[in-house]
Formats: sequence, C-alpha cells, structure tokens
Amino acid sequence: MTSTKPSARVAPLSADLLASSLFRAAVEQADIAISITDARAVIEYVNPAFTRTTGYSAAEAVGRNQSILSNKTTPPDVYQAMWRQITACETWHGRLVNCRRDGSRYLADLTVTPVLDETGGISHFLGLHRDVTELHGLECAVRNQKALIESVVDSAPLVMALLSLEDRVALDNQAYKALMADLGMQEPAPVLLEAVRDQLGSGFGPFRPGAYAFVEQQVRLDCPLWHSPRWYACSGVWVAADRSDADAFYEARSEPYLLLVANDVTRQTVEQEKARVAALQAVMTEEVRQQSLRESLAAAAYQIEGPLNVIDSVVTLMGRRGCDPAQAALTEALRAGQAAVEALKSALPPPPPQRSTSVNLNEVVRDVLDLSAYACLNAGVTVTWQPQLVLLMLTGAPTRLRILLKALVDNAIEAMNTKGWRQRELTITSRTSDGSIVIDVADSGPGLDTTLRLRAFEPFFTTKKGRGQHLGTGLASAQQIAVEHGGGIELLEAPGGGCLARVSLPLRRQA
Repeated sequence: MTSTKPSARVAPLSADLLASSLFRAAVEQADIAISITDARAVIEYVNPAFTRTTGYSAAEAVGRNQSILSNKTTPPDVYQAMWRQITACETWHGRLVNCRRDGSRYLADLTVTPVLDETGGISHFLGLHRDVTELHGLECAVRNQKALIESVVDSAPLVMALLSLEDRVALDNQAYKALMADLGMQEPAPVLLEAVRDQLGSGFGPFRPGAYAFVEQQVRLDCPLWHSPRWYACSGVWVAADRSDADAFYEARSEPYLLLVANDVTRQTVEQEKARVAALQAVMTEEVRQQSLRESLAAAAYQIEGPLNVIDSVVTLMGRRGCDPAQAALTEALRAGQAAVEALKSALPPPPPQRSTSVNLNEVVRDVLDLSAYACLNAGVTVTWQPQLVLLMLTGAPTRLRILLKALVDNAIEAMNTKGWRQRELTITSRTSDGSIVIDVADSGPGLDTTLRLRAFEPFFTTKKGRGQHLGTGLASAQQIAVEHGGGIELLEAPGGGCLARVSLPLRRQA
C-alpha cells in the first residue's frame, strides 16, 4: 500500500494585494518619471524612468529634497505659483528648467498632484514629469518659421489672403488689411473674386495643390472714397491644408484653400489709360461730328417733311374737287420736295459698325466724365461720382454706350446752365440690381414736368425752343442705344429736385 503525499496548494492573491502588486509594476515600468515626496517635498520614492531622465538613482534621490532638480533659470514666481496651487489641494501643471545629476539642463513638463490623507490633509505629493526639450525645440522652430513667413508676407507689397471655398478669409497680410481700411473696412477678397469669376465665366481651374486657379486677371476697383480707380492683377493658387481632427490622424485628409495674390498695377495702368482716353477723345470727337451731321440732316428732312405733308393734303383736296390749274404745279413741287427729302436721308452717314464686347460701365462713366470735364468746369457744375466698387461686365458696344451716357450728361449740364441758376450739382451713381446694371444721372436743375417726361424722348424735342437752339436728337438717340442693349431710360424727379435719368441695362452674356 502506497501512501500519497498531499500536494502543496498556493493560496490565491487577494484583490487588494493583486491591485497593489499591479500598481507597483505599472509605476515601475512606466515610461514617465514618477516621484513621490512627503508634504515637505522630501523624496520617498522614484521609479526607473526618473533615474533615466535625471541621472539620479533611487538610492541617491530618496531622502533628498525635490529641489535637487531645480535650476536658477526657472523664475522664482513660477515655483511660488506652483506651491500656492498644490498647497491649496489643487493639481499644478507647467514647465520647469531642471538640472540632471551631471549638471546638464532639460525642460521638464511637470504635473504635481497633492495626495490627501483620511482627514483631508496633504500627506504626499505625486510628481509626473517628462523631458520635452526636443519637443520644445520643434515648437520654437515652428514658431520661428511662422514668424519669419509672416514677416516676409507682411512686408511684401502684394495683397495676399488665404480663403476657404466659401470665400472666408483665413489668413491675410498687412497689405490686405491696408486695402480693407481704404475700402471702409469692406473685405476686398470676395469683391475681387466676384470680378474674376465674372471675367472667367467658366469658373476657376480644378483643385490641384500648387496649381493656379487663375492668373493675372485684371480687376478695376471704383471706390467712392477714392479720387480715381485702382487696378489689381489677381492670381489664385490652390493650397491644401491638413485637417487636424481626430478622424484625420490615420487617414490623411486635407482641406482646399485658395491663396489670392493681388498686385496693384494702378501706376502702369494709369499711363495706358491716358493713352486710351486720348485715343478715345479723337474717336468720340469724330463720332460726335458724325452724330451732329446725322442730326442736322435728319432735322432738315424733318423740317421739310412738315410743309410737304401740307402740300400733299392740298393736292389731294384739289383732286377731289376737280381739275385745278395749280394742282399740277403743286404736284410737281411735292415730287421735287419728296425727292429732296429722300436725297437728304440717303446722305445721312450710317452709324459706324460696333462690335459687341465685355464692357465695364464704371469705366464708361469715367470716360464720359473725363470727356465732359471742360463742359462741367465751363458751366460751374460740381460732379459727384458714386460708383459700385466692382460692376459685373455686360455685353455691349462701348462707344455706343459712351454716346448714351454723354448725351445724358450733356443734357444735365444744359439743364443747369441757366442764367441765375446757382445750384449746379451733377451726381452719377452705379449699382447692380435684379440682374441689371443701373446708372443714375441726377442734376439739380429746374427739373422736368411729369407731362413732358415721355415727350423728352421724341426727336428734336426741347424745352428751350424760344432760345433758337438746335433741337437735336440726343435723348431719342440715347433711348435707342439703351433699347439696342435690351434696356431703357426712365426720367424721374431727383431726390433734391431736378431731373434724374435712370439707365437700366440687363447683364447679358455673348452667345
């Protein structure tokens, strides 16, 4: 009979013992420096990571004050703030310049948490810290690079802005801020982009980081606060910015932005404008001469047709009453007169052919004001020009549109150029409204009676017949030009009295 020896049994670890053992193992193996001190900051425990970070072994650190790591580089008020907070039973977090055992310094990211006893008093302090010297260096490098880039961008004489796809400004430079101040704190970027989109018609180029969305698109700004317009050559570059949300940590995601760069080319453009206006002066002078000739011949034909109509009526009446010896003579005179009228009409020079193109009506108004400057000065007329900052382009004949607006301006100057009339102010405004561009030409003259506003567009109509002036077809021709462009002219009473001519021209695209 063999006897069996009972096998040894291992008692299971209690939950408290297991938790204590697991906690100690976790602290020992943690990759962050951990130290426990008493309430006077005397070290009672350090883990291996503390030794790796500071160079002090457990035997060298335990029993010594935590101040062995202190360095005079850290300002005293930082330590004072830390002690005020932890002695108030609050956790403190901050950065200190610490000193290793070998005398080398490092930047420590430190968290100190008070450990309370059963009575609520502070029995110990738990310190967790890690060496963030390298991280701090990278942060400084990023800040320095950002500061250098901002310094370069701000010193650049170019208007620059980084925009989201919704045209919201994310970043801008000093030149952009200066332009915004010049515009009365209106954001320039949406205005410039709207003008560029209008010019391109088909929109920006496809999004490709580093690729141009558009290049050197010239935009004209007419601000009422400025004495003259400005021109900007605008370019856009697509930029991709990495997203910073948690979902984009493993799966790279980027957001598209548009870098808008606008170069002020006003100085160069002004010189070109001077040459253009000088050439335009010659063209308009010839056009006005031709228009005056057409009006004179048309007026002569109009004046002759009146008596001829009377003769025609008399001849018809004579024919009904029977043979009259004078009928033949009158009939011959009527034929001769009608032939003369036809000869006059055939002599009318045809309007020069006009090619439709994209037209900026702000530019057209400015041209007309330049061409009418002498007439305004001679009549003592003060001109106020209140343009919309940027007008969308419309399709039309620029010379014909200049003739239209010049006729309205000339008519307004003539209305105010009355002997004894003191208030002589001409106000011109431009704006976009309901898919049309509206130009208001308002004078402070005597105004026009309601019953005469429709007749004003009749050929050769004038309210100054008694003065022996040439009647002309100015407003009739202007209305015809407006109709050619799908719009019209309306005569209204100006807000301060006088007459307001409102031109409405629809925005249209070339087919």
